[in-house]
Amino acid sequence: MFSLPAVTRRFFTVLAMSGILFMTSCGTDDGLGKRFPVSGKVTYNGNPLEKGVISFVPDDPKGVGATGPIENGAYTLSTGGNNDGARAGKYKVAITSKEDATAKAKANFEKARTGRKNAAGTENLGAIPKEFVRKAEAEAKSLIPLGYGDPDTTNLTAEVEEKTNAIDFTLSDADAPPAPKAPASRRGRKGS
Repeated sequence: MFSLPAVTRRFFTVLAMSGILFMTSCGTDDGLGKRFPVSGKVTYNGNPLEKGVISFVPDDPKGVGATGPIENGAYTLSTGGNNDGARAGKYKVAITSKEDATAKAKANFEKARTGRKNAAGTENLGAIPKEFVRKAEAEAKSLIPLGYGDPDTTNLTAEVEEKTNAIDFTLSDADAPPAPKAPASRRGRKGS
């Protein structure tokens, strides 16, 4: 009778258990519900939108949104990551596109460093501190009308169906929604 050494039996047992665990976990719900592939094209004034972010905001208050980067006019949505799509339903669509703030943050950081004594080594800046990045991002100019980027003002909508969805968006200055209103300033004493 053929007998495997104990180490080999343990190896095959662990391998078999791992396979069973993997197969049973494939069908589990991750808590985000069933999603369907969503991708498409975004143009602005007749040209592919070079870069930006697209967000599908559900009409249903209990719904789950989805987002994705826009690169060279193309996007793919993700809800939980890895281009997993969006849940079926109706959405408002918000699209933003801003100048690249990294170069401005780097320049501001370099300027701040050269203003100090012993600022040698500014040619190799390393990581840019977050405060420089945040400030540059806040000051970055929008490349499209601001109304497209706010769920309250956007005129873009979409419906994700229980299938593979190809949804394109055509943005233009002529059809742009109004820019969102700035929040009203609060008056009064702090804490009142």
